[in-house]
Amino acid sequence: MRTDFTLGSCQEWPSGIFIGFVCVAALLASGCRKPVAPRSDVAIEYGINPQPVLVGRAVLAVNLRDAAGAPVAGARVNLEADMSHPGMAPVFGKTREVAPGQYQGSLAFAMPGDWVVLIHVTLPDGRTLEREINVPGVAAN
Repeated sequence: MRTDFTLGSCQEWPSGIFIGFVCVAALLASGCRKPVAPRSDVAIEYGINPQPVLVGRAVLAVNLRDAAGAPVAGARVNLEADMSHPGMAPVFGKTREVAPGQYQGSLAFAMPGDWVVLIHVTLPDGRTLEREINVPGVAAN
């Protein structure tokens, strides 16, 4: 028993390869996008003292407000500071609630340079929020 098998003409191959390439590229590109996070109904406002920020202890004030502008009390707010270049260990700090929706804590900037501060918030209902703050040009004392 003999069976003839053919793969098609040579003219069909280039278009098939092109279509396959386009499909693979589309699948790969769709996986490279960061999903859009839903907007939070809680606003995170902050302030840093002293200004300009110097090496050493800096006080961070964080205010949390809901969509109606009311303070959000009872949250946990933690601070994390990283230098914008690798090689420096992160610095951590906790805050305490000084008034409803108002939190205060401190961080110790260990050296001059550009820093990034992350404010990590856990709301009373368990939802988590994060705010990134660029702190450029922390100066030596």
